[in-house]
Amino acid sequence: MNTTFRPTRRTVVGLGAAAALGVLAGCGRPEEEQAGGDAPAEPIAEGPATGSVTVWAMGAEGEALPELLAGFEEENPDVTVEVTPLPWDSAHDKFTSSIAAGTAPDVAQIGSTWMAEFVSLGALEATPDSIPTDDYFPGALESVTVDETVYGVPWYVETRLVYYRKDIAESLGITEPPTDWEGLIEMARTMQGGPDGKWGLALQPGGTGSWQTALPFCWSNGGDVVSEDGSEFTFVSPQNEEALAYYQSFFTEGVSDPAPAEGTTEQDFVSGAVPMFISGPWMMAAVEGVGGEGFAEKYGVFVMPEKETSASFLGGANIGVFTGSENRDGAWKLVEYLSRPEVQVQWFSLVSAMPGLQAAWEDETVVSNEKFAAFHTQLQTAFAPPTIATWEQVASKFDAQIEQVCKQDLDPATALETTQSEPQGIGTGA
Repeated sequence: MNTTFRPTRRTVVGLGAAAALGVLAGCGRPEEEQAGGDAPAEPIAEGPATGSVTVWAMGAEGEALPELLAGFEEENPDVTVEVTPLPWDSAHDKFTSSIAAGTAPDVAQIGSTWMAEFVSLGALEATPDSIPTDDYFPGALESVTVDETVYGVPWYVETRLVYYRKDIAESLGITEPPTDWEGLIEMARTMQGGPDGKWGLALQPGGTGSWQTALPFCWSNGGDVVSEDGSEFTFVSPQNEEALAYYQSFFTEGVSDPAPAEGTTEQDFVSGAVPMFISGPWMMAAVEGVGGEGFAEKYGVFVMPEKETSASFLGGANIGVFTGSENRDGAWKLVEYLSRPEVQVQWFSLVSAMPGLQAAWEDETVVSNEKFAAFHTQLQTAFAPPTIATWEQVASKFDAQIEQVCKQDLDPATALETTQSEPQGIGTGA
C-alpha cells in the first residue's frame, strides 16, 4: 500500500521556514517498510485508458471539469468520462449514502475534511506507487494521509490571508503590514479609526466553520487539537488558551463585530466600513467585482502574523478513487492526468484553483500576480485539519464554543475544556 512520511505540525513549520518560493524538497515516500495497510496497492495497467469513468465533483469545479477533461479524452480516445456536478451543501450526504449502497463513482473530488471518514468506511483506494506525491505542499499531503498511508492525491489547495485596504492604511501612516499578533490587533484598532471605519477586522464570532479562522491562531502558538498519533484530543493546553483569549480580545475590545450581517464582507471592505478581513483567494475576484475598475490597486494581502510561527488553514479539495470501481485503471489514469503540473496550471486558468503541486507554481500564469505569491508563501506553513474520521462532528462542537467565547465572553479555558470533554463519546476514530 502506498505510504509516505506523514508531516507533523512542527515538521510542516520547519519545512516552510526552509523553503523559498521554488519547489520544496522532502516529504518523499520511503522505499523501505510499508505501513498502514495489509498489502501494496495494485499497480496501474499500462496503455491508454478505455471504457467509461464516472466522476463526481462539486460546485464550480463540477461545472468546469468537462472542459478540463477534454485533453484526457483526446489522449485516450477509447475512454468516456461522465461528470456529475453536485452542490457542496448536499455532497457529503450523497457520498455516504452511495458508499453504503455500493454505488459510489469511480473518481471524485473529496473535501479535505472527509478523507479520514471515507477511509474508515473502507471507501477509498490507496494511491499506487507510480503516482508520485513528493511535490505536494506538506499540509496538502497531510490531508490525504491516514495512518501513514496516502489515499488519492491533493488536487487544488487554498489558504487564508489577511486582506486589508492598503490605501486606507497608508493614509493612516501604516506602510508595512504587521508580522506578529500584537501588530495585527494594533493595526486593526488603527484601521477602525479610519474615515469610514466601523470595525477594524472582520472575524467569525462562532457559527459553522468558525474553527477554520480560530484554529490557525492555536497552531501559530504551538498548539494543536489532536495528538500526533490521532488517539486523543488536545484542546486543553496553555497554548490554545492563550490563542483563544487573543481571538476573544478582538471582540471584548470592540475591534471586531460580534454580530456581523451575513454576506456583506465585500461591500463593507470596499466602503471602508470594515477594512480588514481574513479569507481565501476566491475573495480577490469578489472584492474587485464590487470595487470596480482600479480597486485591485487599493487593497493588499499579507500572511498571517506569527506568535511562534505564521500559521493558516489549508483547505481545498482532494481527488480519489473509490474501492469497487468498475474501471479502476481508467480511474487512476484520470487521477494521474489531473496530477500533472501543466494540467493544474490549466485548471488554475479555468477556475482560479491554486495548484496543489509546487512545480505548477513555477508557471508565469500562476505567479505573475503578487497577491497569489503571498498565498504561495502562506502555503508553506498552512496546516490541514486533523485527519480523523470524526472531525466534522468535533468541529461543530468547537464552533459552538467559539460563539460562546466571542458573544458571551465565556472564559477560553472553560470553552476548551468543554470542547475536549463533549466529543469523548464520539472519539477520534483511531
